[in-house]
Amino acid sequence: MNRELVYEWEHSEPRASFRSAMETKWQALGALFQSHPWHGVPIGKDAPHVVTAYIEIVPTDTVKYELDKVTGLLRVDRPQKYSNFCPSLYGLVPQTLCADNVAALSALRTGHPDIVGDADPLDICVLTERSISHGNILVRAIPIGGMRMLDRDEADDKVVAVLEGDATYGHIREVADCPPVVIERLRHYFLTYKQAPDALTPACEITHVYGRAEALDVIQRSRADYMARYADLDEMLKAFVTAGT
Repeated sequence: MNRELVYEWEHSEPRASFRSAMETKWQALGALFQSHPWHGVPIGKDAPHVVTAYIEIVPTDTVKYELDKVTGLLRVDRPQKYSNFCPSLYGLVPQTLCADNVAALSALRTGHPDIVGDADPLDICVLTERSISHGNILVRAIPIGGMRMLDRDEADDKVVAVLEGDATYGHIREVADCPPVVIERLRHYFLTYKQAPDALTPACEITHVYGRAEALDVIQRSRADYMARYADLDEMLKAFVTAGT
């Protein structure tokens, strides 16, 4: 994956003009309809440095909620069977996808050539000192790093970010500057949240905790994967935007 090509596409004048037109039209549609959190919510004009995050679960949830990718509604995925809970806000980055480009970076870094993307939006953990009572909300988040997680042979990266303006975490720009216990709690959660207490082998593996620069690369790759898979959505919206002009 050529990072420069992704950057040029994301920041080219035609792309920027089209994206602005799309966002304007989505805003108009939003007056009548609720946007799909994955496809209908823009990632944000400052991406990848600041991204919109759709929050699915919060630390007080005893049930794991997950976006239903077809309807755009938040559904119950499963009750939390064991005592672990997610230590941060957790959700997804809109208009991203973990597919070939994300998997290629994971394969390069881990040396496992058979890794594939998990075909889901890019996951994000958002650190904040504030207690937020429920999910199904949007926040602005600043990526500071990430965790390279493998779920069997699937790349399942977790971007780590801070809530923009947060009094405790908002100034942090590198994951290395976080208190180590915060990252260790995140690692422990994702290594155990699918694992039964009597399991002999872990269901998932975290091979690396990486910094901000690599997290921005992962976000850009997930954007490229999304555009490759869902280009028809752009074309449908382009036809709608330009209808009658």
